Amino acid sequence: MAPLLQVRNLTTRFNSERGRLTAVDQVSFDVREGETVAIVGESGSGKSVTALSIMRLIPSPPGRIEAGEVLFEGNDLLKLDDAEIRAIRGNRIAMIFQEPMSSLNPALSVGLQVAEPVNLHRGSAWAKAYEAARELLARVRIPDAARRLASFPHQYSGGMRQRVMIAMALACQPRLIIADEPTTALDVTVQAQILDLIKELTRETGSSLLLITHDLGVVARYADRVAVMYGGRIVETAPARLLYKAPRHPYTLGLMASVPRLDGEVGRRLVPIEGQPPDLAELPPGCAFAPRCRIASEPCRSARPLLTEFAPQHWKACFNDARA
Repeated sequence: MAPLLQVRNLTTRFNSERGRLTAVDQVSFDVREGETVAIVGESGSGKSVTALSIMRLIPSPPGRIEAGEVLFEGNDLLKLDDAEIRAIRGNRIAMIFQEPMSSLNPALSVGLQVAEPVNLHRGSAWAKAYEAARELLARVRIPDAARRLASFPHQYSGGMRQRVMIAMALACQPRLIIADEPTTALDVTVQAQILDLIKELTRETGSSLLLITHDLGVVARYADRVAVMYGGRIVETAPARLLYKAPRHPYTLGLMASVPRLDGEVGRRLVPIEGQPPDLAELPPGCAFAPRCRIASEPCRSARPLLTEFAPQHWKACFNDARA
């Protein structure tokens, strides 16, 4: 069977005062039925712009999707007209944004906002849509859901607002959910609750999940496969267990070495990645990570390494072999 989502050579650029900025550079990956795929990388690596490009939510101007295909259920989302893509957003594909307070309408009740996609995409009468909204709020474990339908977003805590976003995403039983840094600004215990809830509900519904995150701990616990992004490009991708067992791109190794571990390894020091992330308006001709890489060679600085499968299910964009 073909993957549910196939992204092929996706390229998105923005006009800025400093010229053309390449935020997503020939990105390709798949998401299969019922699978959780994580895209991980530093801030500014292109993760969120990739998600917004898939949803066709890039503001134009200044941004533009310049090349590639986004095949969902066999249809290229980039070729659909506005009415066709609106029929898919919130229905077949749903998105959980990283800051619910800026995503929820402060002037509308939570019940109305959760019920609206059911009314719009399913054609349900408002009474049935509100009943569905009550069931959804209960499903994401909001206490006294019937009463809280009339509350406004500011009357919810940060964690509860994120639960509302999850309820809205699940409203139409989508085939694919995109979660863009869904635990930003939440404390650690609430982060775990939200991620456990997303994973549990996607497993129950059979939905696929594309998880955007900078947190390698999240990736280890929740993802089936991982794509590591740097400078707008995917530099390594593999099943999550394989990536953690044998990372082979120096950037992936650097990310893992800079994260604290609680596995009892005494005396292990954190090793930072020296230097700064690349300027997306002035990407180098070769590998974007070469200026920060400890094992960079001359080809790394002059030619761009292509993402190549060097072992079963394990791909990397690197000329060298950075073994763990």
